[in-house]
Amino acid sequence: MTGTVNSGVPELELRGLTVRYGSVAALCRVNAALPAGTITCVLGENGSGKSTLVSVLSGLRRHDEGQLLLGGEPVHFRSPKQAREAGVATVWQDLAVAPLLSIWRNFFLGAEPTRGAWPLRRLDVERARETTARAMARVGVHRLDPDQPASTLEAGARQSLAIARALHFGARALVVDEPTAPLTVAQQTLLLQAIVAARSDGLAVLLVTNNPRYAHLVGDRFLLLAHGRVAGTLSREDVDASDLMRLMAGGEEFSALTDALTDLHSELGGR
Repeated sequence: MTGTVNSGVPELELRGLTVRYGSVAALCRVNAALPAGTITCVLGENGSGKSTLVSVLSGLRRHDEGQLLLGGEPVHFRSPKQAREAGVATVWQDLAVAPLLSIWRNFFLGAEPTRGAWPLRRLDVERARETTARAMARVGVHRLDPDQPASTLEAGARQSLAIARALHFGARALVVDEPTAPLTVAQQTLLLQAIVAARSDGLAVLLVTNNPRYAHLVGDRFLLLAHGRVAGTLSREDVDASDLMRLMAGGEEFSALTDALTDLHSELGGR
């Protein structure tokens, strides 16, 4: 289950990215490439730098050193709005919706379609409903009533709503910070379907997760962080789900295990 990897310039790239809080480096010289049409899963223990990475990519925090490149061009996001306008959409851990508003109103959030010419221009509610239902079906949420309150959506469907919106409004890269609240298997399946749909649409996807089994189900590449540094970069061919679970549990052994697995993969490939 792999996407189409772009052999050209990565859609999103980190070169020596460093973020400091005082004298502490939350991220230290992180290098990573996120090609279009690929899911990169970021794994690591608490304190490994995952949240800081999301903050930088989403525009919440500026990096101190190194480069963040979008389509090969250096960018320095000053706000989440600037990141979104550049094409980097973020789906947050604790996704907030306007619970009393309908699903279609949450989908458009100030960008509602209109019809007619000024001064007779008015909201095109029918098109908004149809667009929302079609966009949600595209990420695996079917038989949806776009008029129902957003509060009726299950947790996985709320994240799917955010991903569907990102696809509709032309995002180039998608950052998904996996929900902290426990999801049922059905809810997790909805979320993973939406993430795979984003990859199929050609987006560079970065999925931050603590679940190595789910990561291996959808991931093409795996970026392992430990103490703000890259402990390893692996592909699906390098590891299976059990290997990822061992790596997640290894803490300080991240680097050694990664090297061993990569060497083993190289030896087997050379036979």
